[in-house]
Amino acid sequence: MAAVAVAALRKLVPPPALCGFLLLLALMFVASYAAGAAVGPVAPGMHETGTSRDGDGGGGGEDGGGGGMDMDMGDTHGSGGR
Repeated sequence: MAAVAVAALRKLVPPPALCGFLLLLALMFVASYAAGAAVGPVAPGMHETGTSRDGDGGGGGEDGGGGGMDMDMGDTHGSGGR
């Protein structure tokens, strides 16, 4: 009778490899969270320029919502002026 109970228990328990993977995943999450909390904000003064945050739905700013960045990439594909 004990053998039947052990066999039934083994069917309910997930494989050891899955348990190990989930444990490793949890440890990596905890380590990354701790590292991020220790470092703090990477760029506390960083914010978008020229945009509106009041929910007006517009493109915001004088540059049409580009976030203050110049989006002209020029000739970046190496077409050689073709």
